[in-house]
Amino acid sequence: MKTRIISGLLMAPLLVIVVLGGWFLWAAALLIALVACKEFFKGFEASGTKPSFAIGYTAIAALFLTNLAPEEVRTKILLPLWFFLVVVACMVYGFKVNERKLEDMTSTALGIMYTGFLPYHIVLIDHSGYGAIIWLVFLAAFGTDIMAYFTGMALGKHKLCPNLSPKKSVEGAVGGVAGSVILCAIFAWIVDPGQLVLCLAIGFFGSIVAQLGDLSASAFKRQMGIKDYGNLIPGHGGILDRFDSVFFTGPMVYYVTLIYSTVFNITM
Repeated sequence: MKTRIISGLLMAPLLVIVVLGGWFLWAAALLIALVACKEFFKGFEASGTKPSFAIGYTAIAALFLTNLAPEEVRTKILLPLWFFLVVVACMVYGFKVNERKLEDMTSTALGIMYTGFLPYHIVLIDHSGYGAIIWLVFLAAFGTDIMAYFTGMALGKHKLCPNLSPKKSVEGAVGGVAGSVILCAIFAWIVDPGQLVLCLAIGFFGSIVAQLGDLSASAFKRQMGIKDYGNLIPGHGGILDRFDSVFFTGPMVYYVTLIYSTVFNITM
């Protein structure tokens, strides 16, 4: 527990990158995506699968580089083209049927989407004009993680998913949702009280998705036969162990905000 807290405090200065935003956040998100891709593929290798690191790295870098293009070109041409090329590349990777298996192709595609496309939504939020909404990604994800951890320690009695994560409890999960909603409500009260409904929705759904992201990462580790994706962060494991919930929460915040602003015709 002490190691986890110290590691969490050491990571706190990284939030400065969120304040800076722009290309600083873009570079940080790209780096995290590439490291996470490496960890994810290494996990597959531990189970005997052989994903393509070259295709994974190239695809993720290409995705982030689409941000150099004008928004209309990026959304109408480059992103659909990117998806097409990723599918083609992963299929072509399987042409050597004597050397590669079906899971080698599918794990490559899955890794790109999981560790590349999902965290890319952080960049989309930062460039979407939603401004401070980016903070809700981390409040929902890390707020859920912290509150679920301490609530589970204090009140946890009923196992949530014992086959995936024996220490997680139903009480901890509920505490995580409550903590996320409260933090997002406080954020709205301080930053923009007019968006309280949006922030409450993000706090609620973001927390649920954050926990699904955490459990999904655990499910992969169980199948891969590994304890952690890496040892980069003491007490947490690798980058993917720490940011698995953020990878799920980022898209949720982006799409909930997009739907909210479209339905109510509100400019964020």
